[in-house]
Amino acid sequence: MSAPTVDVHAHVLLPEVDALVAGLPGLAEARALDARRNGPAALAVSGPMVRERAPRMTDVSARLAAMDAQGVDVQLVSPSPSHYCYWADEEIAEKVYRRANEAAAAHCAQAPGRLHGLGLVPLQHPEQAVRALEHALEQGLSGVEISSHAPGRELSDPAYEPFWSRAAETGAIVFLHPFGCTLDERLDQWYLSNTVGQPVENAVALSHLIFSGVLDRHPGLKLVAAHGGGYLPTHIGRSDHAWSARSDAGAGCAHLPSSYLKRLYFDSLVHDPHVLRELVRVAGADRVLLGSDYAFDMGAEDPVAALRAARLPDSDFHAIRGANAAALLDLA
Repeated sequence: MSAPTVDVHAHVLLPEVDALVAGLPGLAEARALDARRNGPAALAVSGPMVRERAPRMTDVSARLAAMDAQGVDVQLVSPSPSHYCYWADEEIAEKVYRRANEAAAAHCAQAPGRLHGLGLVPLQHPEQAVRALEHALEQGLSGVEISSHAPGRELSDPAYEPFWSRAAETGAIVFLHPFGCTLDERLDQWYLSNTVGQPVENAVALSHLIFSGVLDRHPGLKLVAAHGGGYLPTHIGRSDHAWSARSDAGAGCAHLPSSYLKRLYFDSLVHDPHVLRELVRVAGADRVLLGSDYAFDMGAEDPVAALRAARLPDSDFHAIRGANAAALLDLA
């Protein structure tokens, strides 16, 4: 019980990035795509929600007060996925990741010991990925956050091999957090863009990493999947069956797909104690980390209580509450 309580899924809003890209070519098109994917009803709710919660994601004193109320000692803070800017050209993309990395580091530096941070990588320009990762680490950040894909590229794309290699070499954390779903208008009502879209994107992205052999080639990769990895952990049996039954499915990776879940990390944000227990069963209690999605409305206001509701053995509870993340972050 001596380990701190660590929340690995907490966001920061970066006005510096928004100011950098305001009015640039491509931004309006990206926002129009986001609006089309989410639908007008979702946008009507999301706008006021973000404005109301913005102080908790920009003001460090407000963040620390919320953490204290939750019983959270440490947050791993990642930029809001709205800052990915995967529409940007090479020049703007470099400015975005530098501004984001520096701003995230400055935010966390206001509460050393309690806040650790992640930066951004421009997935749309794989040739910049290693430089962006190294820049994040130079700022004192623990790694970077990425989405489930970039326009025209899946995470299995060979162009990302240098990035995966460097991330494994440095021990950097790579936080996989989707933003947007390519099912588009099929999900534009009832907030399906998030409730269905995010778990789908997690499952697709992780499947690309597994079936392509990325995790075979880079076994030391510290990859954390948001939202409990989406639909994949609870439906991994279908992947195992395909790998065993079909030569095309089994051609790219050396082992049963389910075995790779024990090489990944997953946050606990699944909104259902039974699903959380299943995630622990298939991935192992040592591979699940506390996550809240602070401070968005799709998060857990009391992540420790949500974890406790799964009624796990005490050793598993405390590992997920903080011991696993403390080891991953190398907290003293």
